Amino acid sequence: MLRPSSQQYVVTRPMYSEDSFEEEHAKVFRNHKNLLDHIKEYFTCNSKRAKNAALSLLPIIGWIKIYSIKEWLLNDIVSGISTGLVAVLQGLAYSLLASISPWYGLYAAFFPVIIYFFLGTSRHISVGAFPVLSLMVGAVVTRLVPDEGPPVNITGFEGLTKDEQRAIVSASLTFLMGLFQLGMGLLQVGFIVMYLSDTLISGFTTAAAVHILVSQLKFIFGLKVPGYSGPLAIVYTLKSIFGQITSTNIHDLVTAIVVMVMVLVVKEINDRFKSKLPVPIPIEVIMTIIACGVSYAFNFKENHAVDVVGTIPNSFEPPMAPNLQVFQMTAMDAFPMAIVGFAVAYAVAKVYSDKHDYLIDGNQELIAFGASNIFGGAFKSLAASTALSRSSVQESTGGKTQIAGFLSAIIVLIVTLGIGFLLEPLPKSVLGAVVIVNLKGMLMQVVEVPYLWKKDRPDCIVWVGTCLASIILGLDLGLAVGLGVELLTVVFRVQFPRCSILANVKGTDIYRDRKDYVSIYEPEGVKIFRIPSPIFFANIDFFRDKLNDAVGFNPLRILRKRNKAVRKIKKLIKKGELILTSKGLQATCSMPIEESDDESNMEDLDQPTDYSDLPIQVNWNTELPANIRVPPVNIHSLVLDFTAVSFLDTSALKGLKTALKEFIRINVDVYIVGCDPYIIEKLRKCKFFDDEIKTSIFFLTIHDATLCIHESHPPITVSGKNSTHAVHPIISPRSQSTTINDHSNPCQFKESLYSTITK
Repeated sequence: MLRPSSQQYVVTRPMYSEDSFEEEHAKVFRNHKNLLDHIKEYFTCNSKRAKNAALSLLPIIGWIKIYSIKEWLLNDIVSGISTGLVAVLQGLAYSLLASISPWYGLYAAFFPVIIYFFLGTSRHISVGAFPVLSLMVGAVVTRLVPDEGPPVNITGFEGLTKDEQRAIVSASLTFLMGLFQLGMGLLQVGFIVMYLSDTLISGFTTAAAVHILVSQLKFIFGLKVPGYSGPLAIVYTLKSIFGQITSTNIHDLVTAIVVMVMVLVVKEINDRFKSKLPVPIPIEVIMTIIACGVSYAFNFKENHAVDVVGTIPNSFEPPMAPNLQVFQMTAMDAFPMAIVGFAVAYAVAKVYSDKHDYLIDGNQELIAFGASNIFGGAFKSLAASTALSRSSVQESTGGKTQIAGFLSAIIVLIVTLGIGFLLEPLPKSVLGAVVIVNLKGMLMQVVEVPYLWKKDRPDCIVWVGTCLASIILGLDLGLAVGLGVELLTVVFRVQFPRCSILANVKGTDIYRDRKDYVSIYEPEGVKIFRIPSPIFFANIDFFRDKLNDAVGFNPLRILRKRNKAVRKIKKLIKKGELILTSKGLQATCSMPIEESDDESNMEDLDQPTDYSDLPIQVNWNTELPANIRVPPVNIHSLVLDFTAVSFLDTSALKGLKTALKEFIRINVDVYIVGCDPYIIEKLRKCKFFDDEIKTSIFFLTIHDATLCIHESHPPITVSGKNSTHAVHPIISPRSQSTTINDHSNPCQFKESLYSTITK
């Protein structure tokens, strides 16, 4: 490999404008499909499409054909058993967040998993309860069926206990959430997850972790705290907890502290020695078994008033139809839940798909989770997504496919129907402790804030804004605020881009921001202005202001000054106060003539300067007679780099056309480089070109335009023979003048060679 100092390349080619390039290289005509063509294609069916549709809707067909029993089955069995034990514990724990009976969390680890086994595209995620989603469900449940006071008036609640009413709300909400996900999947809108950036999800999940932590304190302290929902719910919860902190149940507190310490210590051991451990130590399961034994031996429930899990039915409840009134009251809650549940699951699935080199389909994932939640909701399951900790167990223990997930569901089935009674004495404080310990990863995301503040402050604002809004206003409103803040940052990034003036690295075709380098050359009389974003209605005025700042003058002001000056010169010549001599125009009186500030006929002042009645050509960059003042223009060419401009809307098109005409009318040649051919085609369709703005101003590269400029305006030489900036009279006879700004064909050297040597 050559050293950078010895590398060079030489390119020799004609100098191209867009017009000359199209003349030499004919475009291929392509017949673009219209809406009717797309509709016909969508509804056309053949054997190939039917096969692809079946493989798409049932991804299991694809991976089951390549399943290696000898290499994968044992790993999937070990992974399924490990994941199933964790899923049982987390199902019980996360159901507390949803304010429903614990066994509905077990349902979430069984029914949705079965459907996802057939429809899901990820081979490694563990489907089931997710703490953030459970908390969002809990907020709706406590709103419709509060701890204190009667529930809302819903048909079907009559004669049911509070727990049964909450189960109906949770199941109906899960069913509706599944409908939203399934609908979005069928409409192929899986791309919606792109609007939830990693920063927004990080801030949102951190706020959710804070909510979860606070919600579990009542179990840790053994207190009776009513469920709150809506804005400031976390404040009311903390107020209620600290208002009765003296009533803490010591047995609950000590048990929870012991469990948290042991779980944290062993998890740290698992992390440090994961390369040496064949299977992570299932410390949560171990501590749960110990806690159940201790609670049963010392009868914590009767002797120490410890709140325990209680009776777990040894059979599944029959399926039920969702409550339509709950649909009406929770539609605004179910949609953000559907988005959050899918976004988190997709993000986790993407991590493992990249790691193990296979593809996942966002739209199919929406269909899979939609169908899973619809099926689960029919059996009163808690809303399902995935949890990073549980998925990590499934992947790290050797899981290869969703057979591991299927086996984990079998473990949940065995626990639910066979040995669920053994979990009845389990203190809820233990479940709360397990939930809090598993929040470590989400809470530690707060360390990202200093990094974001140093590296990307708009992203930091999104993180902090989403997190604070979600903590204070609640997760549903907080997510909406976070999306709003994120969209605002995108708008501001595009609306106020970092425009720059480019300069040339001598002897090359390389152009860089002149502020960033010392030894670069800015061509004399030329400004190269780079626009690093699309141009649209929101930033066209900003773009024009930045362009005026870059060139150092306002072209419209210059044009108006020149038109007023020409009017004045014509008037003075007509009155005989200016006469034409061999040295130019001379004033016939010594009295200074003040310039008029009359702004009448502003529309005429904005038109091209009319020299028709003048016998001379005005040189605007020299001192004018009769005390006429016009600001000088120190450039003759302006190059606009459109390489990063991906689109223009109609508002921007009008503003750009006006800006270009203002420069052209003051004899500044304008060149646009690197413009996308589709934008040029749009300009043609929108009648952008006319007698003043022609297609010949477009060039392929900055260097093409610069070569053209050097041909039209040769740089000053030592002898001055080749200079177009040699000394001219203030006002020269019109017969000696030439047209300064003819854009019909700005460069007549198509056959000249373009050579670049880069060292």
